[in-house]
Amino acid sequence: MIYATSDLHGYPLQSFLNLLAKVEFGPSDQLYVIGDVIDRNGDGGVAMLRWMMKQPNVTLLRGNHEAMLLDCDFLFTTDTDILSMRDLGPKQERDLYIWHRNGALVTIDSLMKLKKSDPEELSALFAYIRSTPVYLELAVPMKRFLLVHGGLYGFSPEKGMDEYDPRDLLWTRPDLNERYWNDRLVILGHTPTQYYGEKGRAFVTPTWIDIDTGAAGGDCPMLLRLDDLAEIYCDVT
Repeated sequence: MIYATSDLHGYPLQSFLNLLAKVEFGPSDQLYVIGDVIDRNGDGGVAMLRWMMKQPNVTLLRGNHEAMLLDCDFLFTTDTDILSMRDLGPKQERDLYIWHRNGALVTIDSLMKLKKSDPEELSALFAYIRSTPVYLELAVPMKRFLLVHGGLYGFSPEKGMDEYDPRDLLWTRPDLNERYWNDRLVILGHTPTQYYGEKGRAFVTPTWIDIDTGAAGGDCPMLLRLDDLAEIYCDVT
């Protein structure tokens, strides 16, 4: 079976493994994580990333939060633990300010600890994040999908995917009337579904499905099974 999830935002690793166990996720299955594993909660998603990069059947797509992390990789490539603001150039200051405003502190703290305890693992983690695609096209029997974190800003059905700037794919929030292709379904996250009036549940339209069910704000993530579009949610206790 093929599953998708999105916007884990520091969700506890064990709780997520429990959700995978609910569908008996195994080596023959595939999971696509459509961005924003990091920031806002817990350890900032670092344990989740370290687990994911070791799973051959888990594929991470880049979200805007991973993009912000990569913009601020200078924090982790110096020999010192703390950079002074006077050490930064204007672009670095701006990038760090934007990331801070978006819940970076828990992630920075965890990555700094990893930098001290296992610098080789930190290097491998950054290489893994840099390798992530900003979109992915795939086909399941009788269905075609485009997986992308935010949406497609300035969408036109004639426009090739290589014509979009990465920011058009990572930061976009489609409005309720947005329509994409008729021959493939777009699976996205980035915008918590409560924004569309579906708190904690997938938001389904004829041409796109939003699966960001609000883990950033304390709700549970979901799994969408692409084989049959079944929606799997955490058990409520």
